[in-house]
Amino acid sequence: MLRYLLRRIMLIIPTFVGVTLLSFTLIHLVPGDPIEARVGERGIAPERLAQLRAEMGYDQPMWKQFLDYERQVVSGDLGLSTVTHQPVWHEFLSLFPATIELSVCAVSFAVLIGIPLGMIAALRRGTAFDFGLMGASVTGASMPIFWWGLMMILVFSVSLGWTPVSGRVSDMYFVEPWSGFMLLDCWWSDDEGACRSAASHLILPTIVLGTIPLANFARMTRSSMLEVLGEDYVRTARAKGLSDVRVNVVHALRNALIPVATVIGLSIGGLLGGAILTETIFAWPGVGHWIIESIQARDYPVLQGGTLLIAIIVIGVNLGVDVMYSVLNPRIRR
Repeated sequence: MLRYLLRRIMLIIPTFVGVTLLSFTLIHLVPGDPIEARVGERGIAPERLAQLRAEMGYDQPMWKQFLDYERQVVSGDLGLSTVTHQPVWHEFLSLFPATIELSVCAVSFAVLIGIPLGMIAALRRGTAFDFGLMGASVTGASMPIFWWGLMMILVFSVSLGWTPVSGRVSDMYFVEPWSGFMLLDCWWSDDEGACRSAASHLILPTIVLGTIPLANFARMTRSSMLEVLGEDYVRTARAKGLSDVRVNVVHALRNALIPVATVIGLSIGGLLGGAILTETIFAWPGVGHWIIESIQARDYPVLQGGTLLIAIIVIGVNLGVDVMYSVLNPRIRR
């Protein structure tokens, strides 16, 4: 097990270098000058513009800028935002709890609904419920997040007025952000109105972000469940006279969840990618919204640092999934 873990960790190093190189290259290919975007329409003297470029290292060749950035990253310094002049690391830590809160709610929504639906579809294979669920799953996995989010806002916020449109909590409540997780902060403040407001602000973003994972979990659970139901040990359990609930849940579902657990872990990357669009649509003050704003401002340090930190999180989650999968299925180690 230790050898398997070390082998997986060693693969992280070239992945990390590749991510930094790709993010650095693509960001510098974006049209626009970060210095000119910083000064805006006021204009600036050419001498001062050249001085600012030299101070920030943008007058150096690209290869030297990349090597300097790589050394800076290895030392733990992601630089300063060219807009706010705050450390990128500090800004990321202040905004990341909002993204984590939204992602956890979305994956919980997808797991709690998708896995039971997939199991029921497998047990009712060939019925109208099965065909309907699979059709809905394909539709849900195919819908663009930006379109789905706008439709949800138009129906439930604008037409029906059931849910808020944007933000994390109503402006009429002031909640001390001691943890960064709004639900926990509202619960700690012992303000029932603030808790209800925070929960209502989470409903639409959670559904929009969790729709695609829900569809994928349901389809994977159904497929894995159908495969397990045909195994000899399931037929043996039925022959022993065990109840359907025990056979389907304890013997079948538990083994069927092994590949589903892998899909759940790998969906974290998709959730972080989808969170960028979801946070933009619902004005959710998280990392995704932060990165979109940095693109508009040509804030290279924020773009590079935010992309790198998200990539590190995805790599870490994938490593954890690999380790967990090797524990659940020891054959993977070989």
